Amino acid sequence: MKIVLAPDKFKGSLTGLEFCNAVHKGLLNMIPETEVVFLPLADGGDGTIEVANYYLYGELINLQVKNPLFQNRLATYLYASDSKIACIEMAEASGLKLLKPSELDCKNATTFGTGQLILDAINRGAKEIILGIGGSATNDCGIGMAAALGYRFLDKRDVDVLPIGASLSQIVTIDDSQVNEDLKNVTFKIACDVTNPLYGKNGAAYVYAKQKGATEKDIEVLDKGLEDFSKVLDAKFKIQSQEVIGAGAAGGMGIAAKVFLNGDLISGIMLIKELAQFEKNIKNANWIITGEGKLDEQTLSGKTIQGVIDTAKQNGIKVAAFCGTLDLNEEQLKAFGISYKDAVMNYANNLDDAMINSADYVTKMAEEFAKTIRIK
Repeated sequence: MKIVLAPDKFKGSLTGLEFCNAVHKGLLNMIPETEVVFLPLADGGDGTIEVANYYLYGELINLQVKNPLFQNRLATYLYASDSKIACIEMAEASGLKLLKPSELDCKNATTFGTGQLILDAINRGAKEIILGIGGSATNDCGIGMAAALGYRFLDKRDVDVLPIGASLSQIVTIDDSQVNEDLKNVTFKIACDVTNPLYGKNGAAYVYAKQKGATEKDIEVLDKGLEDFSKVLDAKFKIQSQEVIGAGAAGGMGIAAKVFLNGDLISGIMLIKELAQFEKNIKNANWIITGEGKLDEQTLSGKTIQGVIDTAKQNGIKVAAFCGTLDLNEEQLKAFGISYKDAVMNYANNLDDAMINSADYVTKMAEEFAKTIRIK
């Protein structure tokens, strides 16, 4: 029997790899003859670098960069010199997690630090860069990132603007004469799971800026800036930026990645599945065990488990879901394609117990699962 373990993390309690180890232990306790394959996954958000490194065998690079408020900070990204692939999380340099709630001010925030990480990876020889753009604290349409790579954004007096969201309406010219020459030799894959347009009521500012510290007035200014700047982008790059699906992701980093990096916007789980050679490695599996902290309808709409289920269905493989808490009924589980489910909260005394002892409970869940499938 072949069982594939393909979980996301249990946020705050188990990494994907820790989940795999715990399940493996339980399976081998009951059915030691089973072939178990570890394929931990991520959706492009927090923890993606750790999962990517499981497949890339890279090195964690520490670099001093500018945080969203132009303050120095040490950021980390992954670089695999053998494959020349880098994995960068925008949140490491330009993320909400870097600022206190009282510091959030996306109107005056920059993605410059993300550009510094990209530049360092290019200088080390990267030929492919996977860029996760979740968790940003910015709404500068990526001009900070682009400025770090040599793009210049000029106002009507031919003066460089400060690369922040508040400057977008001032930009009349994009000068790419000083852009790093090696940029065009790098393939960029952007982990992006949102579909928001650049501006308007469903755009970057109106949907996301409030949680990044913007006032109602700020949101109006930022949205106007994105609309004004889109005209400059469209003229420069001969595109229709408002028509690009996901252009508004990460405060406009979606469109920035397309035009400044020539990147492709791809579902985060699809990128990690590609790294894991998922299709190849699940061949002839009897079961795939997946899981994450909470299993609900939101989980099954483009995230890790849905990505697993889609591929499992195509290959006729049954799926078991182990999670922290379960908020779906039997009918919903069956409709989604889950053949077996269990939750840590079925074993734990309370939430604290579940968080502290989740590995032990996941091992127990694996043992109970094994009893149901054990070959007599």
